[in-house]
Amino acid sequence: MTKKIFYIFLAMLTLTNINCLAQKKKHKKQTKVLISTIHGDIKIALYNETPQHRDNFIKLVKEGFYDSTLFHRVIEGFMIQGGDPDSKGAAEGVGLGEGGPGYTVPAEFDSTLIHKKGALAAARMGDNVNPKKESSGCQFYIVQGKKYERKALDKMAKRSGMKYSEEQYKAYEEIGGTPQLDMGYTVFGEVIEGIEVINKIAAVEKDKRDRPTEDVQMTMKIVKK
Repeated sequence: MTKKIFYIFLAMLTLTNINCLAQKKKHKKQTKVLISTIHGDIKIALYNETPQHRDNFIKLVKEGFYDSTLFHRVIEGFMIQGGDPDSKGAAEGVGLGEGGPGYTVPAEFDSTLIHKKGALAAARMGDNVNPKKESSGCQFYIVQGKKYERKALDKMAKRSGMKYSEEQYKAYEEIGGTPQLDMGYTVFGEVIEGIEVINKIAAVEKDKRDRPTEDVQMTMKIVKK
């Protein structure tokens, strides 16, 4: 083998290894979490594109942080929210939603991750006190939403600076979501099983604070499949 051929071969081998590593990174296995409630189980896949939110959520799940907390804010046609540690054993009628672990998580906005139905996203304080849009260290919501026509999506995209792909348009038109929240709240996972459970929880009777009148308690665990 001549030197020239050897170097060409070496370059090709290096390029192949780089491509293999890139593909491996791109297709890194997603961590899955099972949320169990009296209305059924919800299985969620956490996105690798939002590593700070993913790792924080995994940490809290492993610590049992979410066990016995409630879905404390439920709005049909919008979302179901949970993760407030103050909701553990909370008396009936008590307002919830202010609790946290004592820290926030930096925003990880990604225009490829949208608020389609079943999206898992981080709750946060309002822009007036949280201009960086940092996420709550523990509170989250799962999108139920509704279907939108393309004209309405275009108007919302103009306000948020989003440029929807054809696939994203189709998701909002066919399965629905909450596009008005895109690029304002960090989406860090999605429901892969149990989407019907979201509908069941969203439909329960609520009080004036949107808290279910019958507690919807949860437990969480990491699952392999």
